[in-house]
Amino acid sequence: MADVLLFHHALGLTDGVVAFADGLRAGGHRVTTPDLYEGRTFSGLEAGVAHAEEVGFDVIVAAGVAAAEALPERVVYAGMSLGVLPAQRLAQTRPGALGAVLLHAGVPVSAFGDWPERLALAAHTNRDDDWGDLDVLTDLVDQVQGRADAELFVYEGSTHLFTDSSTPDHDPASAALVLERVLAFLDRVGG
Repeated sequence: MADVLLFHHALGLTDGVVAFADGLRAGGHRVTTPDLYEGRTFSGLEAGVAHAEEVGFDVIVAAGVAAAEALPERVVYAGMSLGVLPAQRLAQTRPGALGAVLLHAGVPVSAFGDWPERLALAAHTNRDDDWGDLDVLTDLVDQVQGRADAELFVYEGSTHLFTDSSTPDHDPASAALVLERVLAFLDRVGG
């Protein structure tokens, strides 16, 4: 069983994010899903990203870091799109992190310093996602491999938030495969 801190994407803490977290919980893991938007949700990425820009990405990351304070050190940090910012920051900088699960996006290792030795990484994205960061995730996994367990899973599709069942981007088959792979990752690193 692993403790997981899962951060939502730019649309906010949607029913689909909660459903994904529930899938992890059904696999026997403890999952915390902080609401970085204080109850607000958006129906489109443009509006959600505009809100994040208005609030400030630094403020969102700081709220994510604050959400981790009540959790034990040994946590897997997960983020969906915008949520990878606090997830990756915590994974790279908070002592005791077990792993990082990056869904739909990622940032270069250098954004938060160096990648810790033995910090496991699993990244998932669609190949033709205009909002995604396939190149960034490829570079990230290449940098981490050899120092830690690192895998990049690329799915055949063009939608961005394909793991969120409450969005038009949802791809049930790919989302089920992501969930299966994330559960296997959590079982491996959460020991």
